[in-house]
Parts: sequence; structure tokens; C-alpha cells
Amino acid sequence: MRQARLATIVAAIAFLAAVAGVWVGRALIPVQGHQGSELHEVLHHQLKLDDGQKARIEALEQGFAVRRQALELEMKSDNARLAEAIQAEHGIGPRVTAAVDASHRAMGALQKETLAHIFAMREILRPDQQAVFDRAVVHALTADAR
Repeated sequence: MRQARLATIVAAIAFLAAVAGVWVGRALIPVQGHQGSELHEVLHHQLKLDDGQKARIEALEQGFAVRRQALELEMKSDNARLAEAIQAEHGIGPRVTAAVDASHRAMGALQKETLAHIFAMREILRPDQQAVFDRAVVHALTADAR
């Protein structure tokens, strides 16, 4: 009975960690082609970017999309290894612990890459644009808290 409870706790922690990673990604960076993100809307439609800014931001977005996809694939693999470990150990054993740690490293790497991307885009903006962008970032991160 104790092993089943531990497995349930580990699965719940892994699920919550995955949800947190997805939330950060969706809050800060829009899904390619999805126009619903407030940050995307502000950046591409409200800030009145000049052609040079548009080109530089597009280049950043293309590079980030590749890195994000690689990290998302890594997280999927980590989740599959976690599922296998839970199925094999039915508790918090060495395989489950290692799989959870790997998953957290990948999610942390995605969060750091996302933030680096946000700050890189911010550097392209004029000070007046940065103020609007900063408010949109804060709003995106705190929307669920309100």
C-alpha cells in the first residue's frame, strides 16, 4: 500500500512540474501561428516595430523555436522514462528519482531559454516600447494569480 501511495505522489509531482513548464512556455511565448498570446499581440501589433526591429525579432524567434522544440522533445522523453520507472519501481526508487531530476533539468532549461529569449527581444526595443513590453510580460506571468 505504501508503494502505491508513493508512486501516486511521484506521479502527481511530475504532472505538476510538467504543467508548470507548459504554463511558463505558453505565458511567455506563443505557439507558432497562434495569435492569442497577449505578449505576441503586444510585440507584433501594438509596439509599431520598425523593419529592422521586425527582422531582428524574427531571427530571434526562429532560433528560439528550434531550441524550444529540442527541449520539449527532451521533456517528452523524460516523461516517458518517468512513466517506465514508475511502472517498474512502483515507488520512489533510483530510476524514478533520476527520471524526475532529468525532467526538472529539462523544464528548468526551457524556462531559462525562454527568459533569455524574452530579454533578447527586449533589447531590440526602444525604451518606450520596453515599458509596454515589460508590462505585458508581467501581466502574462501573473494572469492566473488574479
